[in-house]
This record gives sequence, C-alpha cells and structure tokens, in this order.
Amino acid sequence: MKTYTSLCILLLVLVFASCSSTQKATDNTLFSSAWELEYLSGPRIAFSGLYPDRKPAIRFNPQNSRVEGNNSCNGYSADFTLDGNQISFGEPGPTTMMFCGQGEGFFLNTMKKITAYRIDADGKLELLMDEVPMMRFKPMEDSPKANKP
Repeated sequence: MKTYTSLCILLLVLVFASCSSTQKATDNTLFSSAWELEYLSGPRIAFSGLYPDRKPAIRFNPQNSRVEGNNSCNGYSADFTLDGNQISFGEPGPTTMMFCGQGEGFFLNTMKKITAYRIDADGKLELLMDEVPMMRFKPMEDSPKANKP
C-alpha cells in the first residue's frame, strides 16, 4: 500500500513539474525577441497600404511587465498582464505625435481587444481575441535577445 501511495504522489509531482516547465518554455519564447507584425485582421485596407514604410513591432519585457515598440509611425509602451496563455494590454503611455495614416489606429485598437496568445508551429506569435487570431507577428531576425535563459 505504501508503494502504491508513493507511486501516485511521484506521478502527480511529475505531472505538475512538466506543466510548469512547458509554461516557462512558452514564456521564454514570448520574451526571446522583438516581434514584427505581418498580419492584422479587420481593416478593409490592404496590409501594405496600412504600413507602407515600416511595420509595427513589439517586445515584451518580463522584468517590468511592459510591452514596448512602434506602431509603424510612433513609439509606444503599455503594461501587460500574463496568466498562462491569457494576456491583456493596458493603455499605451505617451507617444510621439506624428500622424502616419490609419495603420496606427488599427494597431492600437486591436491591441485593446486581445485576450490570449499562442506561438504557432512556425514560431510565430498570434495575438487572439478569444480564439480568433487578430494579429500575427514573426520574430525579428536582427533583434538582440531580450531574456537569455
């Protein structure tokens, strides 16, 4: 009986440990680079028309729970809250005030609607509204690592 109980406890510990390490691997991927937007759901304007000169980019900073980047024209930063794969973004802080078309507004308004994230099989970051992918980002190749393991 003692052996059976010990095996059950050991099995439970292994299950919890594997779930914890899986979550940490996902979070490390989220924090490992800056991300460049390659898809945005919703606007009726072509993606290249919204962002003709520069695509929006984000970087997650786990030390201060802030996301920082550019919305194609102006820099921005905002708080984020992470709970498993659930994520939400606070209001962006002060930014520069250049006007560069409609892409900036679409980007910031979509960020407010995000409720979750996932890293797909190709290593791309998808920001979701419920289960619907609203934004997809690819890792920026020339970005330094934000959080080396």
